[in-house]
Order: sequence, then C-alpha cells, then structure tokens
Amino acid sequence: RDRYREDQFYLSFTYNLLTKKPENLSQSGFSSGLHVGFIRDFPINEKRTFAIGIGMGYAVSTFNHNMLINKGSSGNTDFSILDQSDINYSKNKFSTHSLEFPIEFRWRNSTPTSYNFWRIYTGIKMGYVFAHGTKFKGDLGSLKHQNISEFNQFQYGLTLSFGYNTWNAHFYYALNPIFDSSAKLEGNTLDLSVAKIGLIFYIL
Repeated sequence: RDRYREDQFYLSFTYNLLTKKPENLSQSGFSSGLHVGFIRDFPINEKRTFAIGIGMGYAVSTFNHNMLINKGSSGNTDFSILDQSDINYSKNKFSTHSLEFPIEFRWRNSTPTSYNFWRIYTGIKMGYVFAHGTKFKGDLGSLKHQNISEFNQFQYGLTLSFGYNTWNAHFYYALNPIFDSSAKLEGNTLDLSVAKIGLIFYIL
C-alpha cells in the first residue's frame, strides 16, 4: 500500500466562455463541455504527495453565439455577425469533438489509507479536434456544415483543478485560437479563443 498511485478516471462538466471576442460577437444560451478520460499517476517523492500525471481522454464542446458560419457559393467559409432585428433564429452554434492529452503537476495530502484529501493539480492540456460542425436554424433555413478548414485541429491550454475528495473546481485557458489565421470576420482575423470553468470528478 505504501507504493500507492492516484491513477484516476476523470469526468468534467464545464461552461465554455469565448474570449478575445470581436466587439459585436456575443454568446447566447448555455455553452457546455463534457470531458472524460484516464490519467496515469507517476509519484516523484517518497511520501507520494507530489506526482506527474499523464492522460488521454475525449471531449465534446458546444458554443452558442451570434456569429453565422456559412459556406459561400465558391465553397469558402463566410463568418458574419447576425443581427436579430433583421434575421430571427432559434439555434446557432458550433461544436467540436476532441481527443485530449492532459499533463499535470500534482500535489495532494493523501496517504496510503486515506481517500479523502485536498489536491491541487495544474498543467497543460493538448487536444486534437477530429470532428466539428456548425448548426443554424432560423430565417435562413436549417444550415449544417462540417469539415470547416478554418478550425484549428490542434488546441492547447493551461489547466488548474483543486478541491477536496471527489468534488473539484476545474479551469482551462486556451493558449491558441479556435480558428486559424485564414478565418476573417469583417475583414479582420478572427482571433477567437476559449476559457472553461466547471467541475471535475476524479474516480479511482
């Protein structure tokens, strides 16, 4: 038992915030994220209160907003702000499905016989977006698009999780934008990014 590890499955629910938004871009409704995976624990001190965690998981994220992402007649992607005084809509969002790879520096005051303990885990999370899509429903009809070339397939950001026992707060702050430099909104590069806040549950 003295050689215990905190190998853990994790389950996280987040609220997704768009950051670095252009002036007229806003979120609407609830933008959510679901993350699930496994982290392998590698203790680095004798008491095993410090460790490195390396994992792999799956994430799905949705973003509700007032920016229309549509394919033009030439096949190019058009980004534009929707004005509800001119166009009514009941749904406008994009979603991503990702493989994620968290790397954490971990501190906890656990013991070989105690499963209730405080923890602070911080690190970086890398993601590979393997599927994404947009959905619009409104005056323009029902529009669905996939395989938008402007999406950045590789995402990465900083993470922080802390709490006691099973319940823990979780934060993620992206270090690169959702779209690549070819995405333009009103002639300007769309440097849109994301921050996530929520809860993460660790299950031995």
